Amino acid sequence: MLVFFLHAALGAAIGLSVDEAHYLLYALHPALSYFDHPPLVGWVQWPGVALHAPTAVLRLLPGLLWLATAWLAYRLTLRLAGDTANAQRVGLWTLGALALAPLLHVLGIGLLPDTLLMFFSVALMGQTLVLMQPDAVQRPAPWLLLGVLLGLAGLSKYTAILAAAAVALCLLAVHGGRLLRNPWLWLTTALALLLVAPVAVWNVQNQWISFSYQAKHGAGSAWQAVHVLRFLLVQLLVYGPLLLWGWVGWRHAPVRQSRLLLGFFAIPFAVLAIMSGGGSSLPHWTAPAWVTLAPFAGLGLARAGGAGRQWLVRACVVLQALVCVGLLGLMLSAGQPFMPTTRADVPVGANPFADLHGWEQAGQRARELAAQQHLDRVAVQNWTLASRLGWYARPLPVQVLEDRFDQFDLWAGDLPVGGSALLVDWSHMPYAVPLGAHGFTRCDWLETQVVQRWGADLATFRFYACHGWAGDPQPRLTLPPSP
Repeated sequence: MLVFFLHAALGAAIGLSVDEAHYLLYALHPALSYFDHPPLVGWVQWPGVALHAPTAVLRLLPGLLWLATAWLAYRLTLRLAGDTANAQRVGLWTLGALALAPLLHVLGIGLLPDTLLMFFSVALMGQTLVLMQPDAVQRPAPWLLLGVLLGLAGLSKYTAILAAAAVALCLLAVHGGRLLRNPWLWLTTALALLLVAPVAVWNVQNQWISFSYQAKHGAGSAWQAVHVLRFLLVQLLVYGPLLLWGWVGWRHAPVRQSRLLLGFFAIPFAVLAIMSGGGSSLPHWTAPAWVTLAPFAGLGLARAGGAGRQWLVRACVVLQALVCVGLLGLMLSAGQPFMPTTRADVPVGANPFADLHGWEQAGQRARELAAQQHLDRVAVQNWTLASRLGWYARPLPVQVLEDRFDQFDLWAGDLPVGGSALLVDWSHMPYAVPLGAHGFTRCDWLETQVVQRWGADLATFRFYACHGWAGDPQPRLTLPPSP
């Protein structure tokens, strides 16, 4: 509960990340599915968005999901530990490993598809353990619950197919080919497919653009081993070494059959590691896999604590606690005092924590300036700039002046030739004002808004009233990216 209240407090104190705002826009535009992800991340937020709940209230949902995920992992750990005298201690180590994984806190503050899939991955792992028992496999209730969990996981994120593969691996390894003659297996499969049917229906209606995008996105570019090594290093940094004790816990799991459950970690992690060779894996994509390793980590840490290696475990606990406090503190302070004060003359990405501040004020000012200038839309030159303005400047539509098809094209379409818009530019990703054959005939600077946090200037937003769009975008960054 302490971690939940920490997440709630931070969620009320910082602005939305680009991904959070994007998925809140899902809830603002209910649909069967979306360009880049399945719909559940938008559906579950729809009630709060429909009731105009403030950000602090909307962020209680990911906090509750984090809490529920930790509780499921704890209960699963007790089952894996069996009737041992130190089962409660093992469960507490599982909770500690989760609470001290730095990146998991980010997913407990902001709702991403991975936040949902973390919960469903642990739930699927527990339900698979139930169905590995001979008596359960003949009863309908465990199978129907499995079907519901598989369907909801599929509505959360496409990589849920990797968790489904782990389910199949475990059940086939235990029950063998006779499992395929079990009618409840096929009813479960049908139920799961029925639940994810909205995604297929939406893609049929939209020329399968979501699947096409994911295939290209997953393929990445030319595969390089150095990318995999970088991926593994980042994984160690953002999740910490405590979860690596899952290897020890797996080797010494009291119930030998339960070792098959390691597939819930190994399968998605291996696939995403291979994908990282093409430069297409992000650190938080593996969060559901790491969470499923936590029960084994609890077993391993409890064993290490009683085997003369307490000093190493304690050192990792202290190190990860410091990293967690540092990360959350930097998010709250916008990088102060360790990150440099950044303005328009600083390369992109110099202070990543500045990205969490100032967008609400910019969105409010955009609405005011658009009304003053009699403009009915906002324009940006990169899709990553659109989500926060789309949320904070609502109900104004946001159009992306970039030759790239994405969800904003489905929501707002292209800016028509000859059209006008309020152009917004951000100093951490500054673009040249688009004029001439690849821009507008005229753009009038209106004002510059400075973003401050705890007395330090973080960034600026510049607002322009632009008219006469040419319809052939070629955005040009005015600063080089960071090395």
